[in-house]
Amino acid sequence: MSYRAPIKDMLFVMKELAGIDAVAELPGHEEAGYDTAAAVLEECAKLSEGVIAPLNEAGDKNPSSFRDGVVTTTPGFKDAFRQFAAGGWQGLQHPLDFGGQGLPKLIGAACVEMLNSANLSFSLCPLLTDGAIEALLTAGSDEQKQAYIPQMIAGAWTGTMNLTEPQAGSDLSLVRSRAEPQPDGSYKIFGTKIFITYGEHDMAENIVHLVLARVTGAPEGVKGISLFVCPKFLPDGTRNDVHCVSIEHKLGIKASPTAVLQYGDHGGAIGHLIGQENRGLEYMFIMMNAARFAVGQQGIAIAERAYQRAVAYARDRVQGRPVDGSLPDAGPIIHHPDVRRMLMTMRAYTEACRAMALVGAAAYDAAHAHPDAEVRRQNQAFYEFMVPLVKGLSTEMSLEVASLGVQVHGGMGFIEETGAAQYLRDAKILTIYEGTTAIQANDLVGRKTARDGGAVARAVAAQIEATEKQLGERPSATGRAVAKRLEAGRRAFLDAVDFVAGQIRSNPNAVFAGSVPYLMLAGTVVAGWQMARALIVAEDRLASGEDPAFMQAKITTARFYADHILVKAPALRDSIVDGADAVTALALESF
Repeated sequence: MSYRAPIKDMLFVMKELAGIDAVAELPGHEEAGYDTAAAVLEECAKLSEGVIAPLNEAGDKNPSSFRDGVVTTTPGFKDAFRQFAAGGWQGLQHPLDFGGQGLPKLIGAACVEMLNSANLSFSLCPLLTDGAIEALLTAGSDEQKQAYIPQMIAGAWTGTMNLTEPQAGSDLSLVRSRAEPQPDGSYKIFGTKIFITYGEHDMAENIVHLVLARVTGAPEGVKGISLFVCPKFLPDGTRNDVHCVSIEHKLGIKASPTAVLQYGDHGGAIGHLIGQENRGLEYMFIMMNAARFAVGQQGIAIAERAYQRAVAYARDRVQGRPVDGSLPDAGPIIHHPDVRRMLMTMRAYTEACRAMALVGAAAYDAAHAHPDAEVRRQNQAFYEFMVPLVKGLSTEMSLEVASLGVQVHGGMGFIEETGAAQYLRDAKILTIYEGTTAIQANDLVGRKTARDGGAVARAVAAQIEATEKQLGERPSATGRAVAKRLEAGRRAFLDAVDFVAGQIRSNPNAVFAGSVPYLMLAGTVVAGWQMARALIVAEDRLASGEDPAFMQAKITTARFYADHILVKAPALRDSIVDGADAVTALALESF
């Protein structure tokens, strides 16, 4: 079953909810309006559908391999990456000064979704390269920027991020890789890094590793970590002392080589400091935040692919006579109410999270390019609040959607040949890498809610309330029904915000016991808010006779989201506010 990019839905969200026309008014983005977005999405769809998507199942069945220190990617990946690079896709969102196209994140985000729907394993290489470019743009010297960024944008080189070590997973204070200063200003790096995505491969001429390590004599803990750029090949063409010693055998994303890298076994890997000593974690989080948002888009991407395959199967699979007698004999399973429920759940989750992500991307663009400092500040705060929601909700929902995709297939879904199982296996990593769901939730609780006493969260709730009022004033029963669900969700969200902000110091265990439910509550409500906004637009467009089938589907999907997903918000509120004691009550020896 072939992938078809959901361009129409993406453009609807970009125009009506994310405000592509307003983004095109920002300095530097004057040429990036709706027409440009439509043209770029069409071209990206051609590459995604025609070149990259056909390699998805091949990569699962014939993944990257490791032999004698060499990693060989899936047949076809190298040529696909060449076409990806030649089309300028790596530089889509990056500055013109370094060979990029300088387009807004709003357009880039839609393309990221397409590429990941087409082939998650393939798209991880550009994702990590994007993060490396962002980190160098922010903290690199002019010399480092000129040396590395144009080559990565051109696709001649790719980038990685090297954080994790065998003893240091999410707790980076335990990083032990060391960097010894040299007389010429360089450093020699020694240590082992694990879980390095595309840490070794055959698709590019060079690999630019960004590495966390401790300079000799640095303080213990996170305050003593520095960031270094350490390429596979040095400027004079000699091989640096960084070597892949193995790649992992994984549940999913099998075509993406996850490397164990050894630094300094032969005298020390040559690296150069990025920015200042002991500020490495600060710089690396630039990569992390870009990657976290992109991983949320990966969740949306997998959900879209799983939904498309499930719909195709449900249309073709004949099994059982419809319960309403609408067909004289057995018919396609899409006639059965429970199959429709599963498909609608998949569709509603995917569309809601896509809208949430693209609205967040537009806020990022305003935060970086708007001429008014206060507008920039407000958009930056909103975007930062959205990052854990996009990452957390979109990845968790992708597991549910991919699982429903298997369920729609029935027993055939459990058979690898149908392809439905791959999406479920691939999706599992999304809730883990670039910070688990709990880490996203801790970020939402600590940095994004408690730190400002819930001010940004309440500002978001105020915007949601304004949408409720718009819905309540509409003549349609559907609008009023969705307004009722949205109001209940917003009130539940505000109760949770009050609980988090009020209890964080006096009872931190109670707050963090409900941190993931709080993230799911916030994400469910914010995504539901976007569906409500879409409903308003779709009803108006339908009334004017514009694209009736599409607009009616938007209205129906928004109503389903409200009645079947948004209704979870009050229950989540109860588990957060009233359920904390039960989380920690059981004696440890009773587990």
